[in-house]
Amino acid sequence: MQKGRRSGLLTMCCIALFGLLVAMPLAAMAQDAVLSSSDCVKCHEQQPREIAEKGSAHKTKITCQDCHTGHRPKIANNIPQCSMCHDGQPHFELQNCMGCHNPHQPLEIVLKGDLKAPCLTCHTSQNEQLEANPSAHTTFACNFCHADRHGVIPECVKCHEPHSAQMTQADCGSCHKAHKPLAVAYGDETPSTYCAACHETAYALLTKSPYKHKDVACATCHQGKHKMIPQCSDCHGLPHAEGIHGKFPKCGDCHNIAHDLNK
Repeated sequence: MQKGRRSGLLTMCCIALFGLLVAMPLAAMAQDAVLSSSDCVKCHEQQPREIAEKGSAHKTKITCQDCHTGHRPKIANNIPQCSMCHDGQPHFELQNCMGCHNPHQPLEIVLKGDLKAPCLTCHTSQNEQLEANPSAHTTFACNFCHADRHGVIPECVKCHEPHSAQMTQADCGSCHKAHKPLAVAYGDETPSTYCAACHETAYALLTKSPYKHKDVACATCHQGKHKMIPQCSDCHGLPHAEGIHGKFPKCGDCHNIAHDLNK
């Protein structure tokens, strides 16, 4: 009887010791377990796929664990704040980063609502142009034109009637800049037909004229900036005797207007 009790006690001790020997490595393994990105994909299918497609620097420079420093339930909230890495610029001080950015595709920016102030934390030069050159464009939300997705450059003709049926988007940009549309500026190579779309009378007079001005482009005389009116002397100097210029100080008194010259 006593021998049996000793045998049973010995068996129980062996079982307990075996359990302890097994449990200790398992506990150590659980304590020291480190997840890798290859572990994440076993459960999380969408996010790794998004990163693989368009993760940008989030794909090439960091791992899942660099942002998600722990896992639930051990970590109650393992969704990091963007400011953990992104700081030092006004744009990074904005709230609700994920209102525009998917952290797994950070440069695929979706624009919702009427946005202006958030855009201007990065696009300061555009705002400077808008404020220095007031127009209807100054009053719009940025994504009124740059709709839905960041980087979208709209065609002017989606809102504006072109000056002529032949004009393209590139033609619009040769005179008008979107953030200062009323500050019309153009190069010497600008075709006179662009001007004719608004200045129809002047163009008609010029093309019907028998004199040399008909062969001169509008931009040659009206150089660089819209509404610039040149002096005849800029090209012609003072071609007459001093007395004639003294008596008739305005060239148009004899020669009419530049678009409809009298010889």
